[in-house]
Formats: sequence, C-alpha cells, structure tokens
Amino acid sequence: MKKWGFLLLCFCLTILFIEPIFESKEERQNEEHYEKDKVENRSISENVNKIEITEEQTYQGNLLLVNSEYLVRPKSIKSDVINLSTHHEWTKGYGLLDNNIYLSEELARRFSEMITAAKKDGVHNFSITSGFRDFGEQSALYQEMGSAYALPAGYSEHNLGLSLDVGSTQMKMADAPEGKWIEENAWKYGFVLRYPKDKTAITGIQYEPWHIRYVGLPHSAIMEEKNFTLEEYLDFLKEQKSISQTIQGEEYKISYYPVTKDTTIHVASTLRWEISGNNIDGVIVTVYPNSTHTSLTGRRMSQ
Repeated sequence: MKKWGFLLLCFCLTILFIEPIFESKEERQNEEHYEKDKVENRSISENVNKIEITEEQTYQGNLLLVNSEYLVRPKSIKSDVINLSTHHEWTKGYGLLDNNIYLSEELARRFSEMITAAKKDGVHNFSITSGFRDFGEQSALYQEMGSAYALPAGYSEHNLGLSLDVGSTQMKMADAPEGKWIEENAWKYGFVLRYPKDKTAITGIQYEPWHIRYVGLPHSAIMEEKNFTLEEYLDFLKEQKSISQTIQGEEYKISYYPVTKDTTIHVASTLRWEISGNNIDGVIVTVYPNSTHTSLTGRRMSQ
C-alpha cells in the first residue's frame, strides 16, 4: 500500500508540474495568434476607406432615376451648369439652337469628346437644341406644350443637368446619320439613349431619338450590352447587389447599398471609386481599375 501511495503521490506531482507547461504553451500560441490578427487587421484597416453614407447622397450623382415617380430634388441638380455659348472650348464641332443652352460642364466636356469621335467617322452635322432647364423654364414649357410633349417641373431629366436634346442640322434625328451614330456609339462615351423605341412601356415616354442621358462608364456599356433602360438597370443592380464587368480587359465592380440612418461602406483606398445615389432608396458604388479614387461628388482626387 505504501508503494501504491508513493506512486500516486509521484503521479500527482508530475501532473501539477506538466499542466502549467501545457497552459503556458497554449497561452503563448493564443498570444501569437492575437498579435498576428492585430497586424492583419491593422493592415486591412490601413488599406480601406470607411465611408459614412447619408440619406442626402441618395439624391446626388450621375445615376439618379427621374421619371413620373421620382422627381428632381434641388440637391440633385448639377452644380457645374454653364452657358455653352460662353464656353467655346466645349462647343467645337457642333451648333447651338440659341444662346441660352445650359449644360453641366462635365457633361459638355464628355459630349465634346463624343462629337470629335463622330467627326472622325464622317458624321458632323450635330446641334444641341436643349440642355439644362430650371424648374421655372420647365413649368413654362409644360404649360405651353402640354403633357403630350413636355413633363411637369421636377419630373424632367432636363432639370438635372445630365440630359440634352441633340439634333441634326440636315434632317430629323430619326432619319439622320447623326441619330444612327448616337444610337450605336453614344454608350462608348458614357451616354445612353434614354427613351428607346421598344421601351416606352417601361420609361413611360415615347421614342425620342434626340434625348440622351449621361450615366458614365461602365454603366452605359452594361446598359448597351443588356439592352437596359435606366429603370431596368437600377432594378438589376438592386437585385444582384454586386456585379463585376470587364470592359476592354479591365474589371469594374459595381455594388448597390440600401441607405439607412447609419450606413458605412468599405472601399479599397488604392482604387478609384465613385458613389451615386439612385434617387430612390440607396447608392451605387463603382470601383474602377486604377490607382486613383474619386470623392463622393465624383471628382477625381490623387492620393
């Protein structure tokens, strides 16, 4: 019995001696994992921008839907609207109906690039017949033309500063080479034909071969590929939540986020990105494949 008692005592002492060693080893492993996680999390945090999204941003940007249900809010109107007749640098290669054509300066620059490309294709009889209209001008037009030819103030894309009516100096756009060129090529420059012939049931507007809307790339390319109107495209993004699109070998990522009271979006700080509201209930984040990014208003900023 004494022998068994001695062995039991030795076993207990051994357990008491070894257990702290095991605990110490486990604690060291936990500490190592903890330190590793801290380093990894710090690295991730340093490469990600945390963006606080407010409800106001739902109503700002190039992808705002304006139709009979969703009207233009004062905060939605482009802040860089200019009189084209006083900015000759943006009006080369096309005419103006009169001296009171207004447009977003960014849009004027994009349109000028498109007209330059059309001229290289031998198509050059373009003119702008209407651009940005304020609510007062839209109201007067509505009263003059009636609901068959105009929309009430606040329900026209022209009130945004992102749309324009393009004509041909030779003939009606429906028959003109300019109209055909716009329909086939405008998407390459960020524009879309807003009211196509086969989509009147969706847009609620009759076919208008002269009315183009700027949404920007890659959105115009996706809309062209899928034959989407803006209504269909925004519904598609909301359903998919996030999509990737490769254009000319470069990958773009586009994500929809519903906007609640407190919405935070994480975007890689090494990439260029742009945020636009949809004028309904959320924002669309577009991440571009290069090393710069844009602010919430879409202005490009270097790092």
